[in-house]
Amino acid sequence: MLNDAAENIKQKLITLPSKPGIYQYFDEDGVIIYVGKARNLKKRVSSYFHKEHDSAKLRLLVRKIVNIETMVVNSEFDALLLENNLIKQYQPRYNVLLKDDKKYPWICVTTEPFPRIFSTRSRDIKAAEYFGPYPSSRMVKALIDIIRKLFTLRTCKLNLTEDGIAKNRFRSCLEQQLGNCLAPCIGLQAKSDYNEMIASARMILKGNLRPVIQQLKTNMLQYASELEFEKAQKVKDKLESLTMYQAKSGVTFEKLGNVDVFSVVADSDYGFVNFLRLLNGAIIQGHTFELRKKMDETDTELLMVAFGEFLSLNGSFAPLVLLPFAVDIEIPSVKFETPQKSDKKQLLDLSLSNARQFKAEQSKKRELIDPERHSKRIMQTMMTDLHLGKLPEHIECFDNSNLQGTDPVASCVVFRNAKAAKSEYRIFNIKTVVGSDDFASMTEAVTRRLKRLQDENLELPDLLIVDGGKGQLSAAVEALDYLQLRHIVPVIGIAKRLEEIYFPGDTLPIYIDKRSETLKLIQRMRDEAHRFGIKHHRNKRSKNLIKTELTTIAGIGKVLSEKLLVQFGSVESIRNASIDEISAITGNKKALELQLALQKLKK
Repeated sequence: MLNDAAENIKQKLITLPSKPGIYQYFDEDGVIIYVGKARNLKKRVSSYFHKEHDSAKLRLLVRKIVNIETMVVNSEFDALLLENNLIKQYQPRYNVLLKDDKKYPWICVTTEPFPRIFSTRSRDIKAAEYFGPYPSSRMVKALIDIIRKLFTLRTCKLNLTEDGIAKNRFRSCLEQQLGNCLAPCIGLQAKSDYNEMIASARMILKGNLRPVIQQLKTNMLQYASELEFEKAQKVKDKLESLTMYQAKSGVTFEKLGNVDVFSVVADSDYGFVNFLRLLNGAIIQGHTFELRKKMDETDTELLMVAFGEFLSLNGSFAPLVLLPFAVDIEIPSVKFETPQKSDKKQLLDLSLSNARQFKAEQSKKRELIDPERHSKRIMQTMMTDLHLGKLPEHIECFDNSNLQGTDPVASCVVFRNAKAAKSEYRIFNIKTVVGSDDFASMTEAVTRRLKRLQDENLELPDLLIVDGGKGQLSAAVEALDYLQLRHIVPVIGIAKRLEEIYFPGDTLPIYIDKRSETLKLIQRMRDEAHRFGIKHHRNKRSKNLIKTELTTIAGIGKVLSEKLLVQFGSVESIRNASIDEISAITGNKKALELQLALQKLKK
């Protein structure tokens, strides 16, 4: 069977055309498992079978292919659209999955007699025009509210046929009495007048406000010249509402005209592609596609999937499309550009900011809904990035803290399943090191911690992190060697200057993507270890201060010194207090001895 499939694929590859189109891969059950597009079908499909692939998922896909079918189209643009439609129809196992856009709101303009305008989350009405999708229902509500303030459009669902209106089959409703509708249902508004309002509303939905504003100004001046001041005032109110909406509608880039802007952010599991659409320099539409990655797709591959969905929603690109990186695709009458400065770069940064914000929101939602899955995903990412042999469910991070060589302490923070386990935090007062020697202090702290775990038969950490570069890492490795744990407990060091990660034995560090959850977790642990160490270091210095200035005085012990500090707040306040104030706690004799001793210490 496998030999037959291999021979079949071999013959297919020979006969493939060097033309644009889409290809479909089938498994042994005849199920489509992957759909792709290509500018050159022969080159693209052959590359799957004639190259060694780094991705394990891609190698698995190739092993499962037993048949190939292709469709030739006229251009890469057509291939993009066809690929999108087939992925939606068949939802192949190994294709990027686009999150269902039905949750996003649209604005529908029907094509029935006396059209209606309303919000919807589905696109079931075929004879209608849809605007969107919009990123939030709040934006949709704002748009519909401004349209209803400006135009007296009906909100009922009556089938207003000319025959029905002529035969008086309908009755006016409360909306007419409130002045929100001119009652075309009973023939009080001409169809031509109503359609003019719909045409103006469409312009607003497309972001083209200038013609509407100009028409309102003309109407206002005409009513004023005819001394119909009430009508003129109503038009003026509408004009002010529209002008205010225009001011709130966002950033404008008048010099750019009509532009589409795309940006991409991704993690190991999801990709997020944001687009902004500009009409006459004004942002009229913004949306972020969420894509579920299946085969470690690159940012370029994610962008191509988003292109297909964008075209299915909007029909075409603007003449200018701004992208964060160059893409190898040609579409007639469309220029792709990767800006480095000016307004175009500002637009690209704005799109990127929206994509990152959406990614953060979705990540937080997933964490709240399924925290265990979120934690496991972070650990799996860390295992891959750091080349670990198992999930780092138990991680410990060490940091040193001292002030000019005095009162050295080392802190150890513990994270389990990517979350802080504060009850397991430990602090080590350095005992064997004299002066400021961070390396020796690190060796002592790691040795003491791991030996305690060994002696008590407790589980060893899946990963050790030390705050510092090669020197600190070598100190930790020395401790592991001493305890014969070198090849049992993995250890890394993180240097603060460039946030580079060092591995034992490697002269050069690695640099993890700053957006990676791996680096973010390491940084969080490093910062937590530093905070915890500083806190205890300050406490130790404070206790030593009490010891050196109070408890060294004859007759003043620990209990009495604490009472004095609670009452006066500091040693300096005790020094400046009167004999009577101090004697209330110590008695007259001790109060006099204490004050004299403190004055001598000051000198």
